Amino acid sequence: MSTKVKVGIIGVGTIGSVHADAYAKVGDAELVALCDILPDRLGEKGKRHGVARRYENYHDLLASADIEAVSICVPNRLHAPIAIDALQAGKHVLLEKPMALNQDQGRAICAARDAAGRVLQMGMVRRQSPDAERIKKLVDEGRLGDIYQIRIRLIRRRGIPGMGGWFTTKAESGGGGLIDIGVHFFDLAMWTTGLWNPTRVSAKVYAKFGSPMEDYHYVNMWAGPPNYAGTFDVDDYAAGLVRFGNQATMSFEVAWAANAQDEQMLEILGTKGGLKLGGDMVLLTEVDDLLADVKLNFAKEGGGFPQQLAKFVAAVQGKAPPPATGEQGVIAMRLIDAIYASSAADAEVEV
Repeated sequence: MSTKVKVGIIGVGTIGSVHADAYAKVGDAELVALCDILPDRLGEKGKRHGVARRYENYHDLLASADIEAVSICVPNRLHAPIAIDALQAGKHVLLEKPMALNQDQGRAICAARDAAGRVLQMGMVRRQSPDAERIKKLVDEGRLGDIYQIRIRLIRRRGIPGMGGWFTTKAESGGGGLIDIGVHFFDLAMWTTGLWNPTRVSAKVYAKFGSPMEDYHYVNMWAGPPNYAGTFDVDDYAAGLVRFGNQATMSFEVAWAANAQDEQMLEILGTKGGLKLGGDMVLLTEVDDLLADVKLNFAKEGGGFPQQLAKFVAAVQGKAPPPATGEQGVIAMRLIDAIYASSAADAEVEV
């Protein structure tokens, strides 16, 4: 008798297909059903991933008693209602980032999890990279000492996705580049350092390239092409400073579009050492009273979505707790809510 966890995917756009491909690499998982509101896409993805059971209404998928767990890969506006319905239907849930449109919706999802007694794991895949795991290990071992400053620079020169669609419509997405890609590095910064206590933030968000949409010049567009009859009412650049009490600070720049070179950078400064994520990782430290640059050599293969979903399946089987919790998802949403509030008020605000 098979002991594999039977899984369904709700939403089979680009990220839904990524999940489908990843589940195929997880030995303890069996992808048995797909759901999407677009019949043509559902049919095409069903054939591509070899899944015969297909639903256009997610309630029908949730009514299937043999499906134990679901990946939710839908537009942000639908995260909370579908996650809550799935938990209430007795399903374990892997919820793509961001958790929801705001922290209140995130708390409602956690409440549904608690009432159902099911697993809720946030889809924070950036944690699963070997370099991120190495940073966390170094921090946990005390190799960096007391962490007092974090710096994030997450820049796309021209990277607005699906212009005129749900990504750039605030009612559907909750925001722009900040909530779409910034959430990854906020989570990564707090997870690697253990600083889950953001207290105050001073920030500003801008929309400098996305409106008017016809004036936006780009090389390629993920989730495109642009729909010029649609909406762009979200941010394409954000910058600010976060305080973690009197313990540490975090400065950040997050851009969907800017006249700057593409960059993904997380820098952590501690009293014993400092390092940056990405590329050749070098620990800047001291050895025998001398300043030393220690190049860290380690296996950089693996990680990513297959590892994330393998951990989710293990949590469903009761072998380990979920690595990215709903509570952590709520903290990330609290921070994002505060950044938008600070920008609107032109003032520092509490998180």
